[in-house]
Amino acid sequence: MQEITITKSSQSRASEVDINHIPMGISFTDHMFVCDYSEGQWKNARIEPLAAIPTHPSAMALHYGQAIFEGLKATMGKDGIPVLFRPEENAKRMNFSADRMGMPDFPEDLFVEALKQLIWLEREWVPTNEGSALYLRPFMYADEAYTGMRAATSFKFIIFATPTGPYFSRKIRLYAETRYIRAANGGTGEAKAAGNYAAAIRPTELAKAQGYDQVLWLDAQNFENILEVGTMNIFFKISGKFITPSLDGSVLAGVTRSSVIALLRHKGFEVTERVVSMKEILDASQNGTLEEAFGTGTAVGIAMIDEIGYRGQVIKMPESNPVSQDVNQTINKIKTQAVEDPFGWIVPVMEAQLV
Repeated sequence: MQEITITKSSQSRASEVDINHIPMGISFTDHMFVCDYSEGQWKNARIEPLAAIPTHPSAMALHYGQAIFEGLKATMGKDGIPVLFRPEENAKRMNFSADRMGMPDFPEDLFVEALKQLIWLEREWVPTNEGSALYLRPFMYADEAYTGMRAATSFKFIIFATPTGPYFSRKIRLYAETRYIRAANGGTGEAKAAGNYAAAIRPTELAKAQGYDQVLWLDAQNFENILEVGTMNIFFKISGKFITPSLDGSVLAGVTRSSVIALLRHKGFEVTERVVSMKEILDASQNGTLEEAFGTGTAVGIAMIDEIGYRGQVIKMPESNPVSQDVNQTINKIKTQAVEDPFGWIVPVMEAQLV
């Protein structure tokens, strides 16, 4: 693994913001990690002061969309040591996305090491309030200056960070979209590609105009089967059993999703990954067998669902979510080392680990 050089900023801005009471994405830490790809290899791994990125107007990402990203969080563990939650899974998913988008793999050990070194340098930025965290955004884009439709030959990989509080502080309302689609089998829906989110912006704004918080995406053929929510995967508890849409090529493999599945099974619940139809949820709501409904994602954590709007109907979700609330609290406690981590998910960031 190549060495990461570090150039520190002259003065930290951490004291200028209230990192425990700040919305996500409006304030950024002092440094960023940068690595360049050219001539078939990653070079010049470095941490440097956060700054604008020089970009040629013909950078291929701007025209042909070769851009992917990840999202994960650092929380403050015991003894004032920052910890990461399953960063190796984000590294693997980043490379899965890269492969789908015709981009080079990024070394997974360097991915994790870059996170550790950046977080240790920015440890003053890690919030300590419950539900707050330092959100980390690794991303890769084609920076080659070329006008023509082909895979780029040069790329940049960057990680920056932003402190954030809880994403949703209340139950959320979802609008089941029946005009626009997020993904179809064979497309890029299972990759964390920037273009997937660009295509979702207009439908999401339309949903918000009707009083909803997020779009619930349905299948591209008949708008009947549930895929995922705009910023999260989705779970339902029906007759004591949990179900979530299967990863069929149109659904992003969420790290929080897989963690919740593992934790639910660890607690003795049956979890099935399969096709989930809107009719099934409507019927379960009407006959009283729908017991819980929630979304999962890195940014949102676990978000309880209030209702779903679908084809002129409003499907009311259950008032209480005892199991999902317990799972949410357990994951949050694992992330702060308040309880034992039986899965080996937590990666402490220690100064001695740095090169």
